[in-house]
Amino acid sequence: MDQLTKISAPQRTQQLPAAKRSVWRQIAKQKYAHLFVLTGMLFILVFNYLPMFGILMAFKDYSISSGIKGIFTSDWVGLKYFKEFVGAYNFKLIVTNTLAISLLKLFFTFPLPILLAIMFNEVRSKFFKRFAQTVSYFPHFISWIVVSGLLVIFLSTNSGIVNDLLKGLGLIENSLPFLSSPNYFWGLAVTTAMWKEAGWWTIIFLAAISGLSPALYDAAEMDGAGRLRRIWHITLPGIRGTIVVVLIMAIGSLLGGGLVGSNFEQSYLLGNAMNNERSEILQTYAFKMGLAQGRYAYATAIDLLQSIIAIILVFGSNYISKKITKNGLF
Repeated sequence: MDQLTKISAPQRTQQLPAAKRSVWRQIAKQKYAHLFVLTGMLFILVFNYLPMFGILMAFKDYSISSGIKGIFTSDWVGLKYFKEFVGAYNFKLIVTNTLAISLLKLFFTFPLPILLAIMFNEVRSKFFKRFAQTVSYFPHFISWIVVSGLLVIFLSTNSGIVNDLLKGLGLIENSLPFLSSPNYFWGLAVTTAMWKEAGWWTIIFLAAISGLSPALYDAAEMDGAGRLRRIWHITLPGIRGTIVVVLIMAIGSLLGGGLVGSNFEQSYLLGNAMNNERSEILQTYAFKMGLAQGRYAYATAIDLLQSIIAIILVFGSNYISKKITKNGLF
């Protein structure tokens, strides 16, 4: 036994350098792939992790005149800015608007890509299927700035096409203030988000459906299952895992707009003094406090509060999902 130990020990020391050489040889062989990954990691480090030092501003009496050094040298103030925001006169209004727009978007926009993906999957004409998919993806590539310009053209009170059409059909006598009345803002935010992003998220669900075995559909058809039964018993259970993962991601970014883009861009571009009571949200308020009024520490506290809520939502939704469906992100 001792002899075997004496023999095997030198063999291991000889194998170790060979294994190391093999690893370095493998890395050299895949050097371009590793360089690509390292570039991505460097990008994330510079633009995602290094700026996180700025979180300290939320707990400090920071002034822009002290520069970057002031983030670390300013006096600590504890939770002063968090208490100030919670006690602000418009706190309830801002939180209500943020939650209402986010929840409405989640409720109306999350099922739409799933429905579109199922409809596209059931289309037999390849030409029409590709045409419909392209048309649905296209709005995703239009910026919110262009969309807001189009909305002004279509919904303007004085020369908007929609108001002219409604008046021409005799449905209204006076123009409707779509862009200036607070009563229309939430509906406008949700419908434009649905139009712009629903087709783009359809890609994920279509990819999940394409991974299902055609043999399952053939077997169900031979058993007499109609189209709706095949969708209910094969398609939807087959993409359940994808639906859960996307839903958790949507809930995690709920306060920022969820799947359908940024609440900030919509509220900032379409918001104005007349519809402010419905368009002011956490992001626009933090932006105004930070850049317009130079209260960087106060704005950082507002954004940090929103991020903490988002983290709680991600972990909470993931925990509930794993309990109910056994599927989750982690």
